[in-house]
This record gives sequence, structure tokens and C-alpha cells, in this order.
Amino acid sequence: MVVQIASGQEFWYGCGCMRPKDPFIGRELLGGQFRVLEKIGTGGMGSVYKAEQPAMNRMVAIKILHPKLAGRKDLTSRFRREARAMSQLTHPNTVKVFMYGELEDDGSLYIVMEMLEGRNLNQTVRKEGPLPVERAIPVLIQCCGALQEAHDLGIVHRDLKPENIFLSKQGGMADYPKVLDFGLAKVTERQMQPGSVILTQEGMVFGTPEFMSPEQAQGKTLDARSDIYSLAVILYEVLTGKLPFSARTPMEYIQKHVTDPIIPLSERVPDRKFDRGLDAVLAKALEKQPDNRYQTAGEFGEALRQYGGAAAKALPPVGPRAPSLSGELKAASQRSPAQGTGPSAKLLVLVAAACLFAGVLIAVLVMKVLAH
Repeated sequence: MVVQIASGQEFWYGCGCMRPKDPFIGRELLGGQFRVLEKIGTGGMGSVYKAEQPAMNRMVAIKILHPKLAGRKDLTSRFRREARAMSQLTHPNTVKVFMYGELEDDGSLYIVMEMLEGRNLNQTVRKEGPLPVERAIPVLIQCCGALQEAHDLGIVHRDLKPENIFLSKQGGMADYPKVLDFGLAKVTERQMQPGSVILTQEGMVFGTPEFMSPEQAQGKTLDARSDIYSLAVILYEVLTGKLPFSARTPMEYIQKHVTDPIIPLSERVPDRKFDRGLDAVLAKALEKQPDNRYQTAGEFGEALRQYGGAAAKALPPVGPRAPSLSGELKAASQRSPAQGTGPSAKLLVLVAAACLFAGVLIAVLVMKVLAH
């Protein structure tokens, strides 16, 4: 039981302890642009708050990182680079970032994002149990699209887990996934020696053992294929309610990612039937060696499509976006004259030559007339 007292602190019955009230709740930020209403989440890096933005007549989510990180100049500069990259992501299945920076009074780093209503994948599976294939795969295909755009821009998520995939309602559509926290895991990553254990220091999370790729577990350099492995682990858990390995501790999970083969999907839950082809797709995405996996998120998404029912088949292709009209015009303007533009260009050349010849002939006739 919690009781508010005049000093602005909270007294927790049962422990006889005092703790200060959250200093951000009820506070106006950035010159009154936002007013913080309540805390809606917390983690090792900081907290997420619901806030109103009166000028835009909307609610937003503001992630505020721990003030104690503000003194780390290396983290601050990397955070800015990553937040700038996040703000460039435009895929509809990526959470929108409106602005970012440092609070003037205490130097806390913040990101202002769109406010989402719904549950993350972890909460959904805990509440409803494993999802049917026809529901889970369309969600994962859309996540592949968000990852493909990020990877094309050189952004690797590095901390994909069910908590970072949020199922919202958008435009009347249920189960509309949004991928959260692009780049934040990269901001907090430190170079590790092979075989080292992933540890938390100063409240910073360096990864989630249950969803790490083998190369991440070994402290190797990561690329887009690490995200593909993590996304495949997420799909495995969403479909079965279990992970691809039987382990009891984070250290066991780390070891099994590196050394043990996965338990086949069709064997993990005996009372559920899965297409053998889906087994093969997940097995490839969960290969130990990155070179043996799907090489792009788009490739993984397209491999899943045939097993996700009508909803999956109706989704747009996953992969690089088609060139825009402005891009095609720019490309056309950069063509060399030797490339030409087809028969119409040749016709114009013939017409111009004929006009020039006619002009010369008329000039000669006029000169003869004048000479007489």
C-alpha cells in the first residue's frame, strides 16, 4: 500500500521505507511543449512516460534515460548519432521518433515517440498463450519490413525481443506491429572479449541472453544477420510458448546458442501441428553461422509468407522499396546521350537534320536571287 505525504515522498506499508516521488511526473518539459502525466514503463536504461503535447493535440511517449548516464560523453555522442538515425526510419512498422536531445536542467537524454495503445508480444503471449501460425507470421513479416529498412541504413537493432515488438491498433487494424528501440542497444554496447558473459553495469543492458545470436553471445562484431536470428527466436517462442533450447539460467542459454542444435519446432509442442516447411525456414534462420542463415530480413520474411495464410499473402513484398518517381527522373537525367531514349529520340534527330538542310537550301536560293 502506498500513501502520499506532504514532503513529496511515498511511504510503502509493509517495508517501513520511504522513496522519493518520481521527479518527472507532473513536470513540463522543453519549455512547456510537453507535460508528463504518468510513468508507463521502466527498465535498466531509464523510464518511459505518457505525456501530452497541447500544441499538437496529441499524446506522446517520452523515454528519459537515467541522469547518471549524462556524464558519459561517449554514450551521449553515440546516443545522438543513433537517435538521429532512428528519426530517419519511415517504415510504418517502426515506432515514429519525433525529436530527441538533452534536458537543459539535468542533462538527461530523451526521445519523444508516438504513443501506442496495446500490448507487446511478451504480454500478448503471456495473456493469450501461443499464437496460431496465421496470426503470428503476418506480424513477423511486417517486422521483417521494418528491419529491412533499418539494415539498409546501417542500423542493427541488437536487442530484439518480444518486449520490443508492440501490437497496436492502427486504422482499424488489430495486431499492427511496431518495432521499438532501434539503435538503443547499439548505444549501450561495449566491445566484449569472446566467451565473456553479458553483464549489466550502471543500469545498462547489453543484451537479452534468451534471444541473442551465437555471435552476440561470443562478443563478435554484429551485422543484420544477428537481428534475423533474434527475430527467429521470437517467432519460435510466439508459436510454442517456449524457447528453442531447454535451459534454466541465462548462462545456459548463452552456451546453447553457441553450441547446441535447436529443438525442432514440430517437436517442441507435441499437441500442435506445424508444417515441415516452416520447420526448415526457422532452422535456416537459426543457423549458428551467419553465412548459412537468410542474408536479409526481406529474404526471411518472404520465406515465411507461404505459411501465414491469407493475411500473410496479402501483405506487400518485404525488401527494398521501389524507386520513387523523383528517383527515376533523377536517374533519367543522369543518362548519357549515347544511351538515347528510344525511337522518338532518333525521329527528333532526323527532323532537326531535315530542317537544317531546308534552311541551308533556302539561304542558297535567296543569295542567287539577290545576285541577279
